[in-house]
Amino acid sequence: MSLLNFKDVGIDLGTANILVAVKGKGIVFDEPSVIAINRKREQTIAIGNEAKEMIGKTPDGIEAIRPLKDGVIADCTATGLLLKEILTKVCKKYSIGRPRVVVGVPSGITEVEERAVEEAIIGSGAKEVYLIEEPMAAAIGASIDIAEPSGNIVVDIGGGTTEVAVISLGGIVVSESIRIAGDELTEDIIEYARKELNLSIGEKTAEQIKTKIGCALPLMSEIVLKIKGRDLSTGLPREEVISSTQAELAMRESIWKIVDIVKSALEKTPPELSSDIMEKGILITGGGALIKNLDKLLNLETGMPVYIAENPLESVVKGAEKTLENIEKLRNILVNSQKRRG
Repeated sequence: MSLLNFKDVGIDLGTANILVAVKGKGIVFDEPSVIAINRKREQTIAIGNEAKEMIGKTPDGIEAIRPLKDGVIADCTATGLLLKEILTKVCKKYSIGRPRVVVGVPSGITEVEERAVEEAIIGSGAKEVYLIEEPMAAAIGASIDIAEPSGNIVVDIGGGTTEVAVISLGGIVVSESIRIAGDELTEDIIEYARKELNLSIGEKTAEQIKTKIGCALPLMSEIVLKIKGRDLSTGLPREEVISSTQAELAMRESIWKIVDIVKSALEKTPPELSSDIMEKGILITGGGALIKNLDKLLNLETGMPVYIAENPLESVVKGAEKTLENIEKLRNILVNSQKRRG
């Protein structure tokens, strides 16, 4: 009898979004990594989309927060409550007991951060928990054969971190990580609006600018977006028009830092693998892969073909799910190869 069943769960514990996949069912949860809690009672009020709508609007005693920062746990209590709520919801819907969980974590995670993730997952009701580095999970999720004796390079641009990994023979040969990714780009836009437009805008508006008109190189045809915010001089609401050129300018410094770590990883890659990568190209995954013209900028700066993964937002969680299907075969790629039991 197969050991695999519907008790296997893959998680992408992202700074911006948490995605959960159930073995055999695919992705069953995809919502913002936000929780609204009553701090006095340590009671969950809302999670995900509902909690995100509460950010900046809660009364005294209620707090809507993102408990994950830069791809790792910043608030253990809130993360534990968030994961418990999500796993309870998923397990109840699919009649799962105590699941085995594979969760994606940033490369170079510290032992303290590793233990925090393990304890949060076990505390949420999991039977066993395995950790896998996000770029490795993303590669598996993007259907790259990680076991083959040739080089592949993956650039995973999430909410809190950008991870670059050169993978060969089931291992990471070169790894680079920077805590600049989607959230930093959003902050760049907020800061640009404040300094250049004298306008205070919220995170939601900045995210809309990033996703709708944000670009790494000027677009062939400039596009504009109407936004609303608070005039910093008068304190009154004001409508403004922002262009894709302005969005590109706002994000430029952070985008170039991402490009630089990709180039750094390529410079450290052994010559034998460099020729493979030149032939296969660079794979971009994560939400940052959707920034317009980022693939073109990387192509110009590296001289290599650049591809965007199919459904880049789902690569890590799909990789976690596929890892569960071959857990014994892929055990050597897990960060904590010795499983933790609850």
